[in-house]
Amino acid sequence: QVQLVESGGGLVQPGGSLRLSCTASGSIRSIYTMGWYRQAPGKQRELAASMTSGGSTTYSDSVKGRFTISRDNAKNTVYLQMNSLKPEDTAVYSCWGYDVITRRHDWGQGTQVTVSS
Repeated sequence: QVQLVESGGGLVQPGGSLRLSCTASGSIRSIYTMGWYRQAPGKQRELAASMTSGGSTTYSDSVKGRFTISRDNAKNTVYLQMNSLKPEDTAVYSCWGYDVITRRHDWGQGTQVTVSS
């Protein structure tokens, strides 16, 4: 079993920045993709960014160029640096982990990000 614990959400003004962190604990294989999903009120959940254990990244078009995902494999921690935030980035951001071998999905509890003046 894997636990994902997030931190770093909050309220920020448009144009501001936030950094989210997520640390995984438990039975984690060396091949483990981590990332961030987000869901805004009334909208479908979308994958904002992800990074494989080898360092390959993916970003949704809506965050590309503004958000940067990184990870520290030694600490089993993934980060999401969010810059130039817009009101439309307001959502619950959930940490996600994917065990490539077992195809198991793991989820954090979610953290609220609100972009508003």
